[in-house]
Amino acid sequence: MKRCVFLGLGHYVPERRVTNQELTALMETTDEWIVERTGIRQRYWVPHEMGGSELAEHAAREALARAGLEPGDIDCIILATLSPEHTFPGTACFLQARLGIPGIPAVDIRNQCSGFIYGLSIADAWIRAGQYRRILLVGAEVHSTGLDISTRGRDVACLFGDAAAVAVLGADDGGERGVLSTHLHADGRFAKALWIEAPGSRFHPLRISHQMLDEGRHFPKMNGRQVFTAAAQRMPEVIRECLKANGLTIDDVALLVPHQANQRITELVARQLGIPMERVASNIERYGNTTAASIPLCLYEAERDGRLRPGDLVVLASFGAGFTWASAAVRW
Repeated sequence: MKRCVFLGLGHYVPERRVTNQELTALMETTDEWIVERTGIRQRYWVPHEMGGSELAEHAAREALARAGLEPGDIDCIILATLSPEHTFPGTACFLQARLGIPGIPAVDIRNQCSGFIYGLSIADAWIRAGQYRRILLVGAEVHSTGLDISTRGRDVACLFGDAAAVAVLGADDGGERGVLSTHLHADGRFAKALWIEAPGSRFHPLRISHQMLDEGRHFPKMNGRQVFTAAAQRMPEVIRECLKANGLTIDDVALLVPHQANQRITELVARQLGIPMERVASNIERYGNTTAASIPLCLYEAERDGRLRPGDLVVLASFGAGFTWASAAVRW
């Protein structure tokens, strides 16, 4: 039976490092307040005009090199982002052009913090079906240009960083390793608990107005308490669902890789599952929340640092806007 396996990982983080101390000059906050509530000490923001496809190109070329492949070996691109370069076309098309591989499908998916696992589920299905043999799965975000970097927006602005991370996925015929299962969920009743209202096609006659801009309706808004509570409930649920589907227990997990939304959520999820933090990937302290890029960025660092070995069971889990939540089990 064909399985979808990870062939290579790559990452790219822009050069501008933004510390919590730097944010204190832009808004009423403190380093202590941010660290206590989120675990974040710094993040990276683009230093000049850069789109997600540019970040993704750097990450993709590293992932391809680590897989021993060239761009022309890729059959399909799936790109997850909540910060598209333009309203249309999709950012995956711009990445395809940068890599010089016209003709293959290029797909954007908009599942925000759950985007990488949703994309992994799609790639897994296509590879198992034999439709494509090698897929580039991308998480790429440029948050910094869309944040309200002021006291009004501080609860959200301190959270997010820019980054891209890429997995080259391929077919493994008859082996034991690869994606074992994926589990996807959503509940649109809570869509407005974490969202950007404008611009939007539902507004008439214009998608955005000067009044909307003055009111800051083009900046992200979050009901922090509601999101925290839901994430702390749904992530353990979907991880247990994943383990049960494969006849496994938390003791079988070599590494849990949760979406990096808030270190306090990660710690709470770990306690509920009874897994020690030594077996939980965490890099939010250095990068902040990089949304669709956060899980593959954690995977990249874990593999680089020797925390992932052949045969290890890795569980991925996410929760984010939509609400969406998801998990996946992978035999490394």
